[in-house]
Amino acid sequence: MDTRRIITSLLIGFTALLALDPGLLGQGMRSAGDMAKLERHQMPDWLLLEPYLPDPRTATAARLELEGDVLRARRFDEDALEYYQFALNRGGDVPRLLNRIGITQLTLSQPAAARLYFAKVVALQPKVGAGWNNLGATEYFAGNYRSALTDYSRAVKFEKRNAVFHANLATAYFQLKDYESARREFAKAYKLDANVFRPDGGNGIQARVLSATERGRFCFELAKVAALGHDDVAVMAWLTKASEAGLDLGAEMVGARGLEAYRVDPRVLLLEQNAKAMGSSKRALASVAVPTLPAELSKPD
Repeated sequence: MDTRRIITSLLIGFTALLALDPGLLGQGMRSAGDMAKLERHQMPDWLLLEPYLPDPRTATAARLELEGDVLRARRFDEDALEYYQFALNRGGDVPRLLNRIGITQLTLSQPAAARLYFAKVVALQPKVGAGWNNLGATEYFAGNYRSALTDYSRAVKFEKRNAVFHANLATAYFQLKDYESARREFAKAYKLDANVFRPDGGNGIQARVLSATERGRFCFELAKVAALGHDDVAVMAWLTKASEAGLDLGAEMVGARGLEAYRVDPRVLLLEQNAKAMGSSKRALASVAVPTLPAELSKPD
């Protein structure tokens, strides 16, 4: 059989195989994203939601946007993105939907994609603080703290009474080690809404990207702000977190404005005592010699 006949036979056989199962070729070429989507859509939560999903071709933009919110709340972020896009296609509120898409992209750890959407928002609404705040968040999480500072400053400029925006601006100052400006913005945020600094709330506070050393200093600064507001619960909560992060409270509280009374507070003394005990335990563990392996175990195979 010559070469031409061999190729023809192979093509006929391949065509017959596809005729038996037209999706066979597509299955072999599915992307990782497609496979992940198939897996998501087999989850029990998805199977409960699926019968109630609106038709993207006929549903209103508001209904599609609401479905995107529901999907995002249920942790189906990739599907939420699709429904936000459906809402855009049906004439939904463009800046609001772009913000939602950007926030969802941040949730999916896609800051570069999120930044593109937030940049579109500020181009459409240059005098609205939310877009600048969100754009600042993408820069902050990327480690571009000066750019974040610029964006957060614009957010505060247009919405001076937003506590979260002031708190985020403070974190940018803190990362740039401008502690005086950070304290000033923390104080403004606290005055507007003390709950923004509740350790269990975390509204607007981006301390999770700080190193352990920075986190201790950050929590201590928040304790000082809470002390100025006479919020004893918040003071002790932040001092506890600062101590847990390794900050030496005894040394740091000398001359710390607003925290003078806490230097001899039994609760703080207990924190210091516990920190010293933990330090001693770590040093003791570090001083224990690691036993050598028996000769028969230490030899490579």
